[in-house]
Amino acid sequence: MNQDWQNFLAARGAQIRDGIVAHFGDAASELRAARDGTALCDLGQFGTLRVSGEEAQTFLQNLLSNDIREVSSSRAQLSSLNSPKGRILATMLIWRADSDYLLQLPRVLCEPIRKKLGMYVLRAKVKISDTSEELISLGLSGAKTQQLLGAQFGELPQPPLGVITSGQVSLIKISDTRWQINAAPQQAQTLWMELSAKARQTGSACWDWLGIRSGIPVIIPQTQEQFVAQMANLDLIGGVNFRKGCYPGQEIVARTQYLGKLKRRMYLAHIDSPEAPQAGDELFSADMEGQASGMLANIAAAPEGGYDVLAVLQTASRETQTVHWKSLQGAALQFLPLPYTLPQN
Repeated sequence: MNQDWQNFLAARGAQIRDGIVAHFGDAASELRAARDGTALCDLGQFGTLRVSGEEAQTFLQNLLSNDIREVSSSRAQLSSLNSPKGRILATMLIWRADSDYLLQLPRVLCEPIRKKLGMYVLRAKVKISDTSEELISLGLSGAKTQQLLGAQFGELPQPPLGVITSGQVSLIKISDTRWQINAAPQQAQTLWMELSAKARQTGSACWDWLGIRSGIPVIIPQTQEQFVAQMANLDLIGGVNFRKGCYPGQEIVARTQYLGKLKRRMYLAHIDSPEAPQAGDELFSADMEGQASGMLANIAAAPEGGYDVLAVLQTASRETQTVHWKSLQGAALQFLPLPYTLPQN
């Protein structure tokens, strides 16, 4: 985390652990504020890679699952980097800064993915740098966010993943009630002071919980190379383009889409447990005869207690069985509706 930004947040009451804001004094109350009110979050759990150079677009087009040509000054995009076997190495939010592309992904993956992308540069006129210390991202959520941001920025983008830029500050519409603001550290301090006058300061985990409830997966080290794009519902949230050209894993992703019956999907669920589940934990159901029927992808503490999770599992197990965490004797998953519709097999 940028040191000046960290000092600023600490002076505002933030409890910071390993560069991530744990809370501002009352994690449980902050979660309830994220559920019921207007919440302001630092997104220090994410970092940003900048891809620049005259061949940046072609370079990314040949590597990512989505059509990078659709990213513009007014449009952001979800995408993924996959292994040659079609397994997701990273999910990311992408937007433009002038002619450069900014790729936001979990901070812990920034350096490994920077190195991975660097292996493909060869003679391409492309530069990949980690700008996580130079760019601060804030999350604002709640029913009143459009009113607050309208007063701050004027006219707001209308479609999801729409972008507006004001000077060196960019605003991305994640949904009608979730927005991301990207700014240099000094500008971020000013924005935080203004927005926190009308929004509750909350820990970064609140944004993670909101993302889980939105059904948007985030790949982290524990779940790298575990899922094909469709298993994580990237095809349903606009993270895959099936009309673009080749990229690593494209043949597997396309074959899954057009030739095979998809046996696994990602679901939203709740787990009542005093012990925190972990990403990568296996799930079990009686129909699998001792083999795991799925895996937890993302976890966050829920406002009402327990944990909300995104779980990738066998569709047949979800439809016909009780699914348990870690073993058949473990806590049962209580399934919740996703905010988008899963296709019927």
